[in-house]
Order: sequence, then C-alpha cells, then structure tokens
Amino acid sequence: MNLPNILTLSRIVMIPLMVVAFYWLGDLGKQVGAFLFALAAVTDWFDGYLARKLNQSTPLGAFLDPVADKLIVAVALVLLVEHYATLWLTIPAAIIVGREIVISALREWMAELGKRANIAVSYIGKVKTTAQMGAITVLMGAGDITWLVEVGYVGLYVAAVLTIWSMMVYLRAAWPELRSTR
Repeated sequence: MNLPNILTLSRIVMIPLMVVAFYWLGDLGKQVGAFLFALAAVTDWFDGYLARKLNQSTPLGAFLDPVADKLIVAVALVLLVEHYATLWLTIPAAIIVGREIVISALREWMAELGKRANIAVSYIGKVKTTAQMGAITVLMGAGDITWLVEVGYVGLYVAAVLTIWSMMVYLRAAWPELRSTR
C-alpha cells in the first residue's frame, strides 16, 4: 500500500461521509458535502500525479482510481438530482452517468482485444472532468444562493456537452474495431 493508493481509497471512504453530511447536517451539511467532494476531486489529481512522480503506479491503483472517480461522481449526481428534483439537472446527470457506463464498457472491451491504448484518456476528457467536478461542487454547496445555483447549472451543462464530445472522440478511436467483421 502506497500513498497514491491510500489517496484513492480515501475518495471511496469520503462517499458515505459526503452522503451523511448532505442529508443530516442541514444547510451546513450541503457545504460539508461539497467540501468533501472538492477534496475528493483534488485527491483524484494528486494521487495520479504522485503515482507517476514517485513511480508508484500499481495494478490496484490502476483499477481503483477510475472506480473511485465514477463512484463519487455518480453518488454526488444522485444526491443533486434528488435535492433539486428537476428535469434540468436530471438531463445532464443522465448524460454524464450514461457516458461513464459506455466508456467503461468500451475500455473493458478494447482491453480484451489488446487495444486499450487506442482509447487512452484524452485532453478533452480531462477538461470535462474539471468542469464536472467544479459544477458538482458548486451545486452541492450553493444552498439558496440563486446565482450560484445558476452558475452550477451552466457548469453542469458545459460538462455534459464536453461529456458527449469526449465520448464521440473515444468511440471514433474505437470505431474500426467496433465495425470489424471478425
């Protein structure tokens, strides 16, 4: 067990803490949940950086990192969809979660073919993740501040557009294999 893996595991541990804070601590809990989500987003960047910098990449870390990312984002989006209970938040949330499922399945399938490198993480995927993490953090902690909620909605729609764009990039890279008749 190394520091990058501990940071990745800490993101998974933050999930129930985020949920409990969001529901049980009133308005302050929403801000605590937003803080925990933002902390998880920072550890997502930091664990990858440390794994590369310290040459501490492991198979466990390579498996857990994307799992932790998808879990915390999916749980945060479920919290937000329930909290705001509006179609206008449900649409981008469904796009984001749907894309994660499609791309996870695509990566697994391409790995089985020995061609996972064909769909490596793209720059647009990193920008999408940044927009998504920022928007979710804002929406979780905005409370009754209308302009902040609106900023969060705009950020989530930007993330949804980038989500579709990045999915198309990955699908285009995998297209030759997807249409193969072997």
